[in-house]
Amino acid sequence: MQSQNRLLDDLARVASGAFGVAAGMRSEVESRMREQFEQILSRMDLVTREDYEAAYAMAQNARDAQESMAERVATLEARVNELEEKLAAYQTSGESSGKSAGSGSKTGGASSKGGGKSGKSAGSKKGGGAGDDASAGEADSENDGG
Repeated sequence: MQSQNRLLDDLARVASGAFGVAAGMRSEVESRMREQFEQILSRMDLVTREDYEAAYAMAQNARDAQESMAERVATLEARVNELEEKLAAYQTSGESSGKSAGSGSKTGGASSKGGGKSGKSAGSKKGGGAGDDASAGEADSENDGG
């Protein structure tokens, strides 16, 4: 009976030694595999998570700023178009009034021969716009004579 126990004890020692060697080999293989993966990843030139998140946040901020600026540009373009239309209407009314008054000036600029352009603009504003050239001219003559 002791011989069977001795045999089983020897088998148990051999098995535990084999398990120890297997565990050692496992840890060795894992460490070698980890080293290989780290080398491969370092050669791939990948970014860290922190760097990615920082770049993503910067891109998001830039996108928000670009959208805000696009809205602002659209608003400013609409305002410029509105002012250009007003200027064109003013110049048109100034040219038609200037021809009827006989000033002969086709430019909308200020000159001593212009004959009171500021009064015409006030009259046209009171009259309701560029379509009321005759009433604007009458209002001007009333303002000048009054």
